[in-house]
Amino acid sequence: MNPIKEKNCYSMVETSCIRLINTPVGTLRIKGNAEAVTAVEFDDKHEYYVEGELTKPVEMCIHQLHEYFRGTLTAFSVPVQMEGTKFQQKVWDSLMDIPFAEQVSYGKIAEEIGTPNGQRAVGNANNHNPIAIVVPCHRVIGADGKLVGYAGGIWRKAWLLEHEAKIAGKESLSLL
Repeated sequence: MNPIKEKNCYSMVETSCIRLINTPVGTLRIKGNAEAVTAVEFDDKHEYYVEGELTKPVEMCIHQLHEYFRGTLTAFSVPVQMEGTKFQQKVWDSLMDIPFAEQVSYGKIAEEIGTPNGQRAVGNANNHNPIAIVVPCHRVIGADGKLVGYAGGIWRKAWLLEHEAKIAGKESLSLL
């Protein structure tokens, strides 16, 4: 079987498997290859298609996402491959360090990666995160504690944060 070439903003990512799953926040399209998951995307356009033989990383991701939505998984361990600029990679790596049910500001991430005053650049990198939920860009909020920006829509960001707060036994968040 020939791999499917998926073009993202900066390079070509090899994808050999595409699967869809239904979740409380809509249909997710999961893409991957034999080594890693390469994308978890919201399928709002209803581009329902499945391709390729199921790979272990995609199968693992599907299982972990189901567990996450059931409330029995708080940390993903699926291998991921994210193609982007060095700056984007630094931002995405920092997202993986945000604990379950916690939120940090765009400015805090900018400081942590050595780019003070780089909040907007961090927001732009988050917007290009190819692996929603697993790479938790939904945990990044505005400096004032408000929900700002999410490629999947603010309602999904709010839902994911509320879901995590509930699982962690925290009080309901007033984020909108």
